[in-house]
Amino acid sequence: MKKYDVIVIGGGHNGLVNAAYLAKAGRRVLVLERRHVLGGAAVTEEIFPGFKFSVASYVVSLLRPEIIRELDLPRHGLEILPLDGTFTPMPNGDYLWRVNDHARTRREIARHSRVDAEAYDEYGKAMVEMGRFVKPILNMTPPDPTSLEPRGLMNLLFLGKRFQALSDQDKYNQVQLMTMSAVDFLDQWFETDVLKATMSASGIIGTFLGVRSPGTAYVLLHHYMGEIDGAFRSWGFARGGTGAISNAIGDAAREAGAEIRTETAVSKIIVKDGAAAGVVLSNGDYITADVVSSSVDPNLTFLQMVGTEHLPGDFVEDVRRYKYRGSSGKVNLALDALPNFRSLPGDGPHLRGAMSISPSVEYMERAYDQAKYGRYSRRPYIDMVIPSLTDPSVAPPGKHVMSCFVQYAPYNLKEGGSWDDHREAFGDTVIDTIAEHAPNIKDIILHRQILTPLDIERTFGLTEGNIFQGELTLEQLFFLRPAPGWAQYRTPVQNLYMCGSATHPGGGIMGAPGRNAAVKILKDTKAGRS
Repeated sequence: MKKYDVIVIGGGHNGLVNAAYLAKAGRRVLVLERRHVLGGAAVTEEIFPGFKFSVASYVVSLLRPEIIRELDLPRHGLEILPLDGTFTPMPNGDYLWRVNDHARTRREIARHSRVDAEAYDEYGKAMVEMGRFVKPILNMTPPDPTSLEPRGLMNLLFLGKRFQALSDQDKYNQVQLMTMSAVDFLDQWFETDVLKATMSASGIIGTFLGVRSPGTAYVLLHHYMGEIDGAFRSWGFARGGTGAISNAIGDAAREAGAEIRTETAVSKIIVKDGAAAGVVLSNGDYITADVVSSSVDPNLTFLQMVGTEHLPGDFVEDVRRYKYRGSSGKVNLALDALPNFRSLPGDGPHLRGAMSISPSVEYMERAYDQAKYGRYSRRPYIDMVIPSLTDPSVAPPGKHVMSCFVQYAPYNLKEGGSWDDHREAFGDTVIDTIAEHAPNIKDIILHRQILTPLDIERTFGLTEGNIFQGELTLEQLFFLRPAPGWAQYRTPVQNLYMCGSATHPGGGIMGAPGRNAAVKILKDTKAGRS
């Protein structure tokens, strides 16, 4: 039987990045993916004939430029198409439309508030500085503050020096971002309600928190740090859907020598004498390896595949306390025509960006209020895109695909049965909410796909349907992700590593966890290698 240097569990984008870097370093790597398609939640699937959906993750921005460069992803077919702006319809017939053209956005904001137009420049400069401070940390193995390991101490010193080099105002902003709510932070800059509501939406994605909950300001920054071709704060579509990103990384991994198998589910990680020695597949087959690298979440990795009998008791408790709390759903629509918004009728460039149902801070907070008591929001926050306007290859001629990210949809419903009982009603609620702003939407829907948090868990292996493999809250960041003392991609089981979004720096189509874990594995296994 062939023995591998590394087995990577999960063919999501982080697992594929991990495999690609390890294979480029000369390791014999095997990637095992449970589903028939690579990508995890970054997949493109033809759900209805002729309509290709980015079923789960649907936009790209956080993918690290160094990964694109080092794996030469454009040569493997990756092409990012720009997503221009965010359009927010308002109930009074007005709208807010921010675009990538800074001067136009300033004029648009000035329609609502001249004060906010001036503040928008200062806010942008401050967030760029905060992004620059955080950016090097994304590629860092988090230090253990309780350890005297020299590398960790050097990293702590590096962070301290960088913080001290900030201006007093930037230091103040950085502390606020780590502790304040998105709305409280934005209140310091802006007065326009719809502007604050739409901007604060980035602070709640993937969390079971409201826009007024402390800690959401950091999530705001997490999503602000995206860049495309060096352009900071840029978002886009992958031509062919987000699956094209995963396929490009997979092709780079194969070219480097990695072997990738789909429809191959792992049921158990083999542990011998406290060390990982391979995996057992769901069909009973054994595959051995010197190292196992898991890109699936801590619940699946430790509680299901490893087993608590092989783990320290305090670590098991930390894993059980780790918060997932999935809070979002997805509705994918096949359309016969384009939606027509009351506030800005017709087919225009506003449909080529994101369309955000976030008309006020009160609207956003009321959506969260319902979720707190175990009910999905009856008037939810919805982020919509129509990628077929930018990439016609994903829909038949004259038709369109529309992706709707929805919050809140709590994993644990407190009344009226399970998500299987509420799936269609949830879909109806989303369509009804859109129809308040685009009345023709119900007449142009050809097909719809509804994904509840339970569906996300079942389909993509994301515990409780959390799209980031665990909330991006302050107690689950940096050297606390996924557990105190175990944020360095290693685990209590020797030769078992974590390389998914449950590790630093977290979720989104970023690839940094996979790359960082590969660097750690290569350093740890360097002895005895040429």
